[in-house]
Amino acid sequence: MSTLLRAAAPLLLALVVAGCASAPGRTTNKESFEGFNRGVYKFNDALDRGALKPVAKGYRKVVPQFVRTGVGNVLSNLEGPGTFINQFLQGKVVLGLKDTGRFLINTTLGVVGIFDVATPLGLEKNDEDFGQTLAHWGVPSGPYLMLPLFGPSSVRDAPSRVFDWFVTPLQYTDLPWQADWAQRLISPIHTRSELLPLDATIKRAYDPYVFIRDAWVQQREFKIFDGNPPPETLEDIEEPEEDEESPPETPPK
Repeated sequence: MSTLLRAAAPLLLALVVAGCASAPGRTTNKESFEGFNRGVYKFNDALDRGALKPVAKGYRKVVPQFVRTGVGNVLSNLEGPGTFINQFLQGKVVLGLKDTGRFLINTTLGVVGIFDVATPLGLEKNDEDFGQTLAHWGVPSGPYLMLPLFGPSSVRDAPSRVFDWFVTPLQYTDLPWQADWAQRLISPIHTRSELLPLDATIKRAYDPYVFIRDAWVQQREFKIFDGNPPPETLEDIEEPEEDEESPPETPPK
């Protein structure tokens, strides 16, 4: 971890120098790769309906609630280092110290995070990633991008996942490969099981692809601006370019 932090120091300095006068970069639903995005969305949806969703339903039905809560707590705790490192990179020192304390308390007193001991102590969970850090220093999102397997993202946020992967604690622990792969399998299944109640809402949408895209953009703005996104200005709203060869968005048949 110390090696990673030393490597991140020049990046932090560059962000501070380049972004001192920058406003946070907005996230937009601008489409430059709609054909590609819709194709990936169809692939992800088929994979979800054929494999992930049935497994998630079985997981939710078979695994007791208290066990699912413990699994969720462990997965959430593993995101702790990524959160407080990105808070420090954003200059949120107080929040970074609080989330460092939250991670240490839940890892020790909470038995590697199975029990959320920190929240009752007033250390609420926060959620930060490197994409939010780039946005904090004024990097715009660029076009919307649908990733295979991972889902909604943007040109700014997609490559940021690499940094977040490197700050995951499991990358620096000597776990058996069986435990590592168990975590990789359980994480998407648990996450999908938590999203099952939203399926009916998405199904009722006129165009589920557009619904998911716009919902993701709104959620991203909410996170970047810490729950208080400013209203859009005329500069944030991009007029669609007239292109005879590019038809308007229509739901797939």
